[in-house]
Amino acid sequence: SASSGQIAKTGQLQPKAGEKDMDESVNNGVRAAGGPGSAAAELGGGGGSALKKKKRLSQSDEDVIRLIGQHVHGLGLNQTVDLLMQESGCRLEHPSATKFRNHVMEGEWDKAENDLNELKPLVHSPHAIVRMKFLLLQQKYLEYLEDGKVLEALQVLRCELTPLKYNTDRIHVLSGYLMCSHAEDLRAKAEWEGKGTASRSKLLDKLQTYLPPSVMLPPRRLQNLLHQAVELQRDRCLYHNTKLDNSLDSVSLLIDHVCSRKQFPCYTQQILTEHCNEVWFCKFSNDGTKLATGSKDTTVIIWQVDSDTHQLKLLKTLEGHAYGVSYITWSPDDNYLVACGPDDCSELWLWNVQTGELRTKMSQSHEDSLTSVAWNPDGKRFVTGGQRGQFYQCDLDGNLLDSWEGVRVQCLWCLSDGKTVLASDTHQRIRGYNFEDLTDRNIVQEDQPIMSFTISKNGRLALLNVATQGVHLWDLQDRVLVRMYQGVTQGFYTIHSCFGGHNEDFIASGSEDHKVYIWHKRSELPIAELTGHTRTVNCVSWNPQIPSMMASASDDGTVRIWGPAPFVDNQDIEEECSSMDS
Repeated sequence: SASSGQIAKTGQLQPKAGEKDMDESVNNGVRAAGGPGSAAAELGGGGGSALKKKKRLSQSDEDVIRLIGQHVHGLGLNQTVDLLMQESGCRLEHPSATKFRNHVMEGEWDKAENDLNELKPLVHSPHAIVRMKFLLLQQKYLEYLEDGKVLEALQVLRCELTPLKYNTDRIHVLSGYLMCSHAEDLRAKAEWEGKGTASRSKLLDKLQTYLPPSVMLPPRRLQNLLHQAVELQRDRCLYHNTKLDNSLDSVSLLIDHVCSRKQFPCYTQQILTEHCNEVWFCKFSNDGTKLATGSKDTTVIIWQVDSDTHQLKLLKTLEGHAYGVSYITWSPDDNYLVACGPDDCSELWLWNVQTGELRTKMSQSHEDSLTSVAWNPDGKRFVTGGQRGQFYQCDLDGNLLDSWEGVRVQCLWCLSDGKTVLASDTHQRIRGYNFEDLTDRNIVQEDQPIMSFTISKNGRLALLNVATQGVHLWDLQDRVLVRMYQGVTQGFYTIHSCFGGHNEDFIASGSEDHKVYIWHKRSELPIAELTGHTRTVNCVSWNPQIPSMMASASDDGTVRIWGPAPFVDNQDIEEECSSMDS
């Protein structure tokens, strides 16, 4: 049954904020007119209850109803929208905006222009109407051109667009379209969909940005709000390590998003024990199919990653290195591997990974200390150096291309520009060296030795292992220290940390307390501490193609492969979720 209040409300338009009091008195007047003998009173079942004043909706309730209405309207359920607006007493948009929308979608440009005059008092900015008019006339002009009505298009350009004295550069561009020989040419040059629903809907979306939301809602407003909510939940999810899918169909809107720790690489999947001494370094290939490990036992072992089971098996052992192997780097195409030794090592080895043969064994001088190496992105050159003041650029045969005097190098990295080499030195800093114009500049300054560093894929962030202080994150562009991660034990051993996971959202590092620590990039406290190694963990490497796989190398002579919990069933995940809630 409907009360008189509901009947009075059906035709009522949604008031603007300033109209509420006036509106209330009018409604009261209407309700009072429905006396005991009226049809309204009979519909209400008679008696005083039918005349009870209907509870006014709050502003947020009205907003929600409008959002639902817009979404349902987009699904084509127009009768449902009409009923919702009628029963709630709201309106989806201002009547002038509805008229304007219909005229734009039907291509009735003169009527749409008249509608703009009606909308003028509702628009906050005086310049907005001129911009909206320009957008309308631009569409009108393009549609005339596409239809071959060149004279009419010229008339719009000369007598309607030009007198607006707005965006003359764009008018010059538009006039150039008169030379287009056919419709396809016009659509391509103007980057325009052509006359019809698609281009007019795009036009409406642009026009709406000049109208207040009380007049016309921004397009797809409910979907946008839901997208934002899902993104925020993902951002706050400590263990989110899956590919970002922006489609709302990929998530449930009925429950909050949460990832379980059991899906994260916190569990030992495999222990590799083939090395017979301390393991100093490990690094996955760029394509994620192989892992290289270097040891004090003078060998480099290449392991093959099984793409289905994610188990590793020994592929080949590279021997002939007279010293221990303390640093390894893969060429950009993964065809070559370069290995360096500890401080007293003056030699560098370059192997062909496919054949296992040693292509180059390089040594400039017995006095050298070549302890670090980095590939140029072109894969044809690399830089190497050490703490005794050597800093060389070489080709694949070990021929010296350039050298930089007097730089005591601790660690190296080539930036993607192919020109700049970052080097940490014994002055507790990272400097950028340009081998083309022979310039250098300070980028990072710490107050303790930088034992090692690595750079994010986008070249923006640097991850440093700093003696006695631990893991520091620097922004190279702004040249500021962003975060100091807590928990790790770092003395004067060289420990190598890494970025990892989907979108490189995570950071992992070894530690002198025998653990592996993992942090979310935005949080200083570790989200996981992995135990299992029995001596210092020297290096960690996250698989760049399998976000749930990580390797760690330790002085205990083993390499551990970390992955998700062996059996993750739904009950486990639910328990994990509830424990996180609590």
